[in-house]
Amino acid sequence: MTSTTTPAPTPLAAKTPWLTRLRRSRGAPALTGMGPITTLIRAALLLLLGIFFGLPLLWLLLAPTKTDVQLTQDFPLSIGSWAKIGSDWQNLLTFDDGVIIQWYVNSILYALATLVLALAVSLPAGYALATMKPKGRGLLLSLTLVAMLLPISALVLPLFLEINLVHLVNTPWSVILPTAFFPFGVFLAFIYYAVSLPKDLLAAGRIDGASEWQLFWHVGIPLARPLLGLLIFLNFTATWNNYFLPFVMLQDPSVYNLPVGLQALISGTPALHPALVGDVPIHRAELALAGVIIVLPVALVFLFSQRFVTSGALTGSFKE
Repeated sequence: MTSTTTPAPTPLAAKTPWLTRLRRSRGAPALTGMGPITTLIRAALLLLLGIFFGLPLLWLLLAPTKTDVQLTQDFPLSIGSWAKIGSDWQNLLTFDDGVIIQWYVNSILYALATLVLALAVSLPAGYALATMKPKGRGLLLSLTLVAMLLPISALVLPLFLEINLVHLVNTPWSVILPTAFFPFGVFLAFIYYAVSLPKDLLAAGRIDGASEWQLFWHVGIPLARPLLGLLIFLNFTATWNNYFLPFVMLQDPSVYNLPVGLQALISGTPALHPALVGDVPIHRAELALAGVIIVLPVALVFLFSQRFVTSGALTGSFKE
């Protein structure tokens, strides 16, 4: 009678990936002192980064409370009079009959119009590339990556020639249309849907007779809330802070956005250009208040969108 020898079972540690074994080994006595040290290092780095980025913002918030002399002589983070913010705002409104309000409205118009068009293009394009696998998908993704890598300075001249060909220079469309194509948004939507979209959910919808457009509208968009929050923040920030393209496309001050308009304001302010002669009552405090006006919408959009970015992408998409 022949006896069979049962092979010895492979140790569990040999089957476990190295990363899992490394994580399990963190509870070993030899690594007990690494946790608090790592936490302390992270806290110190976050504190340094917070100070590095927070101090300029704090100075910007406090600057409108001080006079021009106080800004140049007092401690940078000292507080002046909060009532002075009202007089600074009135001084800003005196520049060219309150054209800064028009610049603010223009910036909001450009940002919102660009955002709507960018989302209308990026989400369906990314969804189609991730789920339908059309012919030439690799070429389309490669061209999208190339468009992402090209700097805006290399595209301004071709864009200007195209916009000039259709006679849209010095109009809001000369800023909205070129920025409506958001290649990073297309690629990000493709990555998100390719990784996070449950294929079984799409298959079940197709079996029930849903079209691809219905699947995108009822499945793709509801499950893309974190993606929407991220795209809204990135696109709005890029359009709101856009300077070079509007500077080239726009010549009439009435259609400037805030970055281009404030540059014109700075260029005509004797406080920053002593060689200029004029009676424009714009000083450093008013310019700092204008900086706060630019930063505030970006901060509000970030506060609105961050909860969508951090929320779960597929929460509630399956039922037991």
